[in-house]
Amino acid sequence: MKNYSADAGRDRTDAGHRRWAPVGVLAFVALWPLPAYAEGALALAVLAALCLWARIKWRGGAIWPNASMRRLVIVLFLAYWLPELLSAFDALDRPRAWREVAADLRYLPFMWLAAMAMADARDRRATVVGLAVIVAVWTLDGLAQTVIGTSPLFWSLETLKQGLGGSPSCPATAAAQVDRLSGVFGSCNLKLGLVLASLASFALAIAARSGRFVWLIVAALIGMTVVLAGARAAWITFGLVALVSGWHVLGGRRLLAAAAAGVVGLLAVSAVSPQVQQRIERTASAWESASGGLDNALSGRMRIWSAAVCMIREHPVNGVGVRSFRAAYSQCDPAPETAAAWGEGAALHAHQLVLEILSETGAIGLLCWLLAAIAGVKAWREASPAVREQARPATLALVVTVFPLNTHLAFYSTFWGGVAIVLAALYAGAITASPGANRHE
Repeated sequence: MKNYSADAGRDRTDAGHRRWAPVGVLAFVALWPLPAYAEGALALAVLAALCLWARIKWRGGAIWPNASMRRLVIVLFLAYWLPELLSAFDALDRPRAWREVAADLRYLPFMWLAAMAMADARDRRATVVGLAVIVAVWTLDGLAQTVIGTSPLFWSLETLKQGLGGSPSCPATAAAQVDRLSGVFGSCNLKLGLVLASLASFALAIAARSGRFVWLIVAALIGMTVVLAGARAAWITFGLVALVSGWHVLGGRRLLAAAAAGVVGLLAVSAVSPQVQQRIERTASAWESASGGLDNALSGRMRIWSAAVCMIREHPVNGVGVRSFRAAYSQCDPAPETAAAWGEGAALHAHQLVLEILSETGAIGLLCWLLAAIAGVKAWREASPAVREQARPATLALVVTVFPLNTHLAFYSTFWGGVAIVLAALYAGAITASPGANRHE
């Protein structure tokens, strides 16, 4: 006779081990300002996931809570990983490409862990609240930097690091040249605005539970930090988050009033911040009749995009290889005799998702990513209203991060690739989970 009490005990034990999933995800995200430590946290999370896999299989349990999650996570992983594998065989920088292929295998167990962090109501609540807290802390730290001139969190981390004998994360000469808010990420790692914009949906989802006024305050604080952080791509990303979240929380009329207030706030900030004013003026230069107006507005990206189109034309099937953009750039630079807007050296990546995929992984890569998008949309359409609601923060974060009508960091880089992988896995876990109650209660 089957021992049902033993099975129930085993389920509770496995559930207890899976409770570590939110810890692994939150530790990885919280350490993003420290890239080496973030990679260490990712490695530990992957090792924990593999050990948990082995334990569950040895005890005769099921690794995946349902077939839908298994399919979606594997499809999303393969859509990211297969293009780099197929582009590596004739990549221009073949050693680098193959290193990326091997290293990115670690994302599959980590995606499982991140999906598990959203598959259970209690864990999902802990993960979303934890991400919201991270956004809140980084936002307040960034605003403190505008007042006292330095990020308290970055200063504390640097003091601790140098006290343990480490070298400064950013030379003083480089830090002095920074013209934007850097926050906890530091002056040599200007990613604060981009990260806050991509994660803002989690903070706004928690704020919405306390009412419209709290949502407005939180949106204003995050928005101000994103604007001062200077990346115009982050402005677009946060604008999309605020638009979708605000429509859900405020409704059409109140959202229109809030948007008008946001524009007034942006103009007010630009009046006291020369850096913000400069970026607004540069953006406005896109409408100038001079031929270089658009390229100036895009900080030289038109030149990079022209080079990417050249690579696509020369390597249409599987691209030049992941992370080989810099190796191919000199052959496709449309103006090799002219100084680039970004300074000396080749462009490192395409600065735009679709062009990055096509130039580095070709039509095969774009097809894989489109299939992943179709799978993600299909999962959303098949989900119940309750499941869609619980998946809304992760869904919004993923959609605005890969929004194609924007500029981007490199999705096949260690940092931004990790951001995209986490958000994709959180979405997969949330959209395939059962609504409401915990699975193991």
